[in-house]
Amino acid sequence: MDIYSTFVQFFQSGGVFMYPIVVVLALGAAIAVERYIYLTAARSTNQRVWKKVMPLLMEGKYGQAIAVTEKSKSALSRILRYGLDRTDNKAVHRDDVEVAMEEGLMETVPRLEKRTHYLATFANIATLLGLLGTIMGLIQAFTAVANANPAEKADMLSASISVAMNTTAFGLMAAIPLLLIYTVLQTKTTELVDSLEMASVKFLNILTERSGTAD
Repeated sequence: MDIYSTFVQFFQSGGVFMYPIVVVLALGAAIAVERYIYLTAARSTNQRVWKKVMPLLMEGKYGQAIAVTEKSKSALSRILRYGLDRTDNKAVHRDDVEVAMEEGLMETVPRLEKRTHYLATFANIATLLGLLGTIMGLIQAFTAVANANPAEKADMLSASISVAMNTTAFGLMAAIPLLLIYTVLQTKTTELVDSLEMASVKFLNILTERSGTAD
């Protein structure tokens, strides 16, 4: 209970700029949770699809592979579908399949990276709001002590500065976790994109070996 009371007192002492920092932190947290769940689910779904499609590709059963990709809305399914659609042509060229899969990858990557960059922006906004709150607090503090008793000026000014620094502290408390989460999500996104590119290369190699596609 003491910790709660201390935080409430700390928050109330910070002034009006504490509220926009809370809003920024809440928005960032919501995006972070949504992106983490989405990326984790996307990775799991891609792995399941690849385990189903891989044996079919090895056996040259492209029709069944297409059926599997049609049933899934995963990122890997969309990319593989672009390549599998080119296998209907008897004179299949590897370059044509590769270009088609690159097109699918270009459409998929923005969905994986969607909204993640906002976290870094929110972290910067939280920091700047904290600094702005501190500056405004210092301006008010110096204005308040301008006409005060000289003997009391030092105590009043130190107390006012202590309160004004609360916004900077809270802004950093919001910004640091947002930056950490941003780094984690960026890493997960990069790993996911790398896995899609690797799956695309494996698909092209299998297609070349099975069908003898032209270069």
